[in-house]
Amino acid sequence: MTRPRHSKKDIEAALVHAEAQGWRIELASDHAWGRLYSPHNDSECRCGEFCIVSVRSTPKNPANHARQLRRVGDNCTGGTSSEEDET
Repeated sequence: MTRPRHSKKDIEAALVHAEAQGWRIELASDHAWGRLYSPHNDSECRCGEFCIVSVRSTPKNPANHARQLRRVGDNCTGGTSSEEDET
C-alpha cells in the first residue's frame, strides 16, 4: 500500500529523500501528519532520542520544516559503526 502524499511539496520531497535512505513513514492518528522512523533505531543511535521525528501537517514554514526533516535524516548516527567495520 502506498502512502498518501503530503500536501506541501517541500515536505513531500523531504519524505521521499528520507524513504530513499531507509526511513519508514507511518501516518499518525493525532495532530501530526505522520512520523519518520530511523532504520537504525537501536541503543547506538543517540539512545533513540532522534530516531523518531514528527511530520507536521500544516507547519508555519513548510520549507524550514522540510529542511529540518532532511537534516535529521542526513545526520542520523545509527548504523555508522557497523558500516565502518565492513570497509
